[in-house]
Amino acid sequence: MVNKEDLQRGNSNADQDNTNRFELIKAKTGIQGLDDVTYGGIPENRPTLVVGNVGTGKTVMAMEFIINGITKYDEPGVFMTFEEKTDELKMNMMSMGYDLDKFISENKLYLERLHVDHIEIQETGRYNIDGLFIRLGAAIEKVKAKRVVLDSLDTLFTGLDDKILRSEFKRLFFWLKEKKVTTIITAEVGNVFLTRFGLEEIVADCVIELNCRVHNQIATRRLRIVKYRGSYHSINEYPFTLDQKGITIFPIVSESPQIIVSSERISSGIREIDEMLENKGFYVGSSILVSGSAGTGKSTLVSAFSEDACKNNKKVLYCAFEEAPNQIIRNMETIGIHLKNHTDSGNLRFYYSRPTLQNLELHLIAIRKIIKEINCTAVILDPITNIMYEDINSDMRTMLIRFIDYLKMEQITVMLTATVTTTSLQLIQSHEGISSIVDLCIMIEEKYIKHRHRKFLYVIKSRGINNSKKDYELLINPGGISVSPVEEEEHGIANNIMPCL
Repeated sequence: MVNKEDLQRGNSNADQDNTNRFELIKAKTGIQGLDDVTYGGIPENRPTLVVGNVGTGKTVMAMEFIINGITKYDEPGVFMTFEEKTDELKMNMMSMGYDLDKFISENKLYLERLHVDHIEIQETGRYNIDGLFIRLGAAIEKVKAKRVVLDSLDTLFTGLDDKILRSEFKRLFFWLKEKKVTTIITAEVGNVFLTRFGLEEIVADCVIELNCRVHNQIATRRLRIVKYRGSYHSINEYPFTLDQKGITIFPIVSESPQIIVSSERISSGIREIDEMLENKGFYVGSSILVSGSAGTGKSTLVSAFSEDACKNNKKVLYCAFEEAPNQIIRNMETIGIHLKNHTDSGNLRFYYSRPTLQNLELHLIAIRKIIKEINCTAVILDPITNIMYEDINSDMRTMLIRFIDYLKMEQITVMLTATVTTTSLQLIQSHEGISSIVDLCIMIEEKYIKHRHRKFLYVIKSRGINNSKKDYELLINPGGISVSPVEEEEHGIANNIMPCL
């Protein structure tokens, strides 16, 4: 098997000694995330089988592979469909911004629908695919194709005798290899022959499975690399989205990353909190959790951080899972935090979505797209507990770890807020365990003392920072935010500290 590091070097000479080593050449698909989980793309000049149920995105993935070949890698392509009419296919792809007619007129794309009359086959009792070889060979020659897609190939072989099916299928795959074209073949799973007879194990060099599952009334598309001959590849299952910009697979990190750490600091936006952290604030690229019950000021703290970062001409993405952006902006105005100025300037961008609209994985995919788009410095997730609602055995925590790892790799500082209550604290602690994966924990607790409510702020954890061990009181009023040490004689008033998540 090829060493993973050699694969990542692409076509470079992996060995500097005289030892002969096989090195698989790969063709980049250009599909976001797919080249990462395959460590470089699909096998060049070999067939790849993409299997999945109806509506999982097989045709879109295959077409994006062809279009990316034309636009990114100067590799013309042939797209042959055995099911969908070409006019319908053009219209569907136009909705995603793919102008197929343009590529056809430039002789970079050959598009054809090949109809097979199975009644005629059954009447004559004869079947072979010599005609397909002729048509496909002419198409490859016409555009000098380097990439080929055969969409819904199972339609071509439906109802055939097992022996004929195996023989013709093998012939097709070997013929494609001889033509030295990188090929994607799509087919459906289930009772269709490709899985029932296991032909993909015989002839396909790479098999990618797509599926769509519904959990808690939310559908998620997922991708898995079933096999990949001669190559290291990730064996995990990954969620992906399909929208007007194509396919995006997440997470892009398939193994523990080598995270770059920074000694640079970024202000919390509140002078007193910076003083609690060696007068310097947070590490750039670190993760900070602010936890507390409802109404303790968590959103206020992250808004102050956002405003200060924007004032210093940094890009901030504020992901709101509870309040609408215009409501956050209005509420912060009352305490002297002016966010609208920064949304107008473009330094502050809001992502707002109801938690129940989609699961955590799809939220994080959407957030990652915006991060790439605006090249932000900091990300706010407020509150993370609203989108982490599944049972204890779910993989939510793993998903969040991978997302935080991704932000660390990009040197993006992330602040998360978490809402806890006295009735749900124990459940939330065992459920998410958020505090174990972040670098710094700030907790805010509200206590009713001497006929008034008071808020107390504590730094529970700070990796690599010698934080203040004092108790502090948090005051939020129209004049702004202030944090002051609790007087010595008052230290006992907050002795029942609520633990961090």
